[in-house]
Amino acid sequence: MSTIPANLRYNDSHEWVLDNGDGTATIGITDHAQEALGDVVFVELPDVGRTLAKGDEFGVVESVKAASDLYAPVAGDIVEVNEALEDAPETVNETPYEDGWIMKVRLADASDIDALLDADAYQALVDAEG
Repeated sequence: MSTIPANLRYNDSHEWVLDNGDGTATIGITDHAQEALGDVVFVELPDVGRTLAKGDEFGVVESVKAASDLYAPVAGDIVEVNEALEDAPETVNETPYEDGWIMKVRLADASDIDALLDADAYQALVDAEG
């Protein structure tokens, strides 16, 4: 059973968002997504400074069995990426909500977060996917 923290917001392509409370948000992939992918062997990180529109593809997570595109759940400017994933991509499997984060963005519009799924709605989406 996947872990779905109540303090995060989610999109239907299985990225999570943490509102850092300072105009930035941390983004990664959900526990459900990393379980579906299997052992992560590579994470393509986006470039710091890039401006993303909501829904833009920003990277790829590759596992031994699949590759999955990553989509921006919110709009904003990338201010930091998790460079530790270059040497230890398996961190996404081990702690997807902690050390396995992928990027931080300065939000273009903080209300983007409110439009995302809460934990209950995300759980319903995961259940519906079966």
